[in-house]
Amino acid sequence: MATPPDDATVESVESPSVRASRAALIYNPIKADGSALRAILTRLSDEHGWAEPHVFETTVDDLGDEVTRRALEAGADAVLVAGGDGTVRAVSEAMSGSGVPLAIVPSGTGNLLARNLKLPLTVPEAMIRAVFDGQTLAMDVGWSRMQRPGGETEERAFVVMGGMGLDAAMIANTSAQLKKSVGWVAYVDGAARSLPNAKPFRVMYQLPESRLHSARVQSVLFANCGSLPAGLELIPEASVTDGALDIVIFQPKGPLGWIFVWRRVAWDNSVLRRFRTGRRVLALRTKDNAVRYSRGTGIEIATHKAQPVQLDGDEFGEAVSVRTRVDPGALLVVIPKTHATSGL
Repeated sequence: MATPPDDATVESVESPSVRASRAALIYNPIKADGSALRAILTRLSDEHGWAEPHVFETTVDDLGDEVTRRALEAGADAVLVAGGDGTVRAVSEAMSGSGVPLAIVPSGTGNLLARNLKLPLTVPEAMIRAVFDGQTLAMDVGWSRMQRPGGETEERAFVVMGGMGLDAAMIANTSAQLKKSVGWVAYVDGAARSLPNAKPFRVMYQLPESRLHSARVQSVLFANCGSLPAGLELIPEASVTDGALDIVIFQPKGPLGWIFVWRRVAWDNSVLRRFRTGRRVLALRTKDNAVRYSRGTGIEIATHKAQPVQLDGDEFGEAVSVRTRVDPGALLVVIPKTHATSGL
């Protein structure tokens, strides 16, 4: 078994002895084959002496949080989620702080949390089996309280990353049908639609125990994870077990500034940083301010004009302020028993 890092809480998945344990499967019928997953889960439950699993479908009106609460109220000893990033976010929100293990069965287009946890992406049975013989990792959950232009507030969780500004506009401009057809590549189309009209906006922001800042930005991201699709590393040092959020502020100045942004993410972070010589090159390079990084237990952001907000790739309307915080170790995620946890 791999030795976990000192700062990660990893435990064996154990079954209560008083009664037969029962798992609950929550799946998005558009993204996952519920019948096939149910058959695998039922077979493995029987093999391990668990009761027949409960199965719930998400709907347009319930992205997964309400059925998850129903599963927990019914006494589920483990919950499995199969769907896209939005389904995983909604289920994780309801699971946060419950102490019940959550197994992510990769489905849909992004699978960003599964990718960041380095889980098996193409063998659903591997993650289902881990419910019975795997271990759990206590990972952080981010929360964002959004204030609407009319004064209403709404707090929602995220497990990968959220943002205010251009990144949210790109998601809003991405065709759902195109995303369904070509997956994450559809966001390229969303970016093409958003960039021509992108204008920087003034924000006031502050991290805990830090001074208040004012800047003109294109986006402010608050992240629990650092990896994006196609092997891009937005935040190489990000960890889901460090009790902190990574803050990324994009403030490019003109077309050249966007070139610096792309160089930082696609070349510096994703290629050069992997090699010792590359890291030396980065240490000697003159810093630019097109992308700025910070880290803390949260961030408060305020802007005069309402800006779009996204959490884990889903639109969450517009807000004039966002107050983000981290809840350390709030979610127990299932990982296979031989899964390496270093770097998570």
